[in-house]
Amino acid sequence: MKKQDVHREYNFPDADLYVQTMEKLRFAQRDIKQFDNYGYDTQKLKNIHNICQKFAKLPTDDELLGTQMITTEKKYEAAEKLKTAIRSVMTRVATKFSNRSGRYRKFGTAKMGDMTDAQLLFCGRRVVRSARQQIDFLAETGLRENHLGRITDACKDFEVALNIQQDKVADRDISVERRVELGNQMYREYVHLCNIGKDIWAETNLAKYENYVIYESNNEQKKARKTREATEKVD
Repeated sequence: MKKQDVHREYNFPDADLYVQTMEKLRFAQRDIKQFDNYGYDTQKLKNIHNICQKFAKLPTDDELLGTQMITTEKKYEAAEKLKTAIRSVMTRVATKFSNRSGRYRKFGTAKMGDMTDAQLLFCGRRVVRSARQQIDFLAETGLRENHLGRITDACKDFEVALNIQQDKVADRDISVERRVELGNQMYREYVHLCNIGKDIWAETNLAKYENYVIYESNNEQKKARKTREATEKVD
């Protein structure tokens, strides 16, 4: 059965979630006696703290994307080297056979610039096979085994670069999923912690109640603080 896609349960930045959760943990540690009445002891706070630290150590998507981009660039470089090696052979082939002839078309290099990675890889190998089958006819064009060896080596390098790039794409997908799962776990603990904190102080201490209000952005938090300060001045 296909695994269901994992979606974030919160709509603010991961960095804000981490900072706010750590902030609420400090408030909860301050109010640990009150939290204990809800079956929320120091060990539970430590468990949330551990989740936060695991989350903070995960690579960000920018890091993973950067690594993926580097491997993609290397794959492009390997692809260009392979195309150059193929063109070197096909230039010689074109001096012997018309590009409309069956012997030329057998190499299958038409529209090489539009080929997918897989098609380009197979094209390189096909050019080597076809050239070796007609090596006697092509000898007078200056085609030698070292030209075909260059394509063979370029194919190997390109395949390695392609596999590495695909691995990094998969690594990024897995890491993003892991980050979302851990982030959701931290968010659920964060919300639960805040609900308890608000319940504790709802009728006795407005300032401490505000400590546990969840803000989805720094802007919201600033607005709330300004409103609170304005109200205090009026009072």
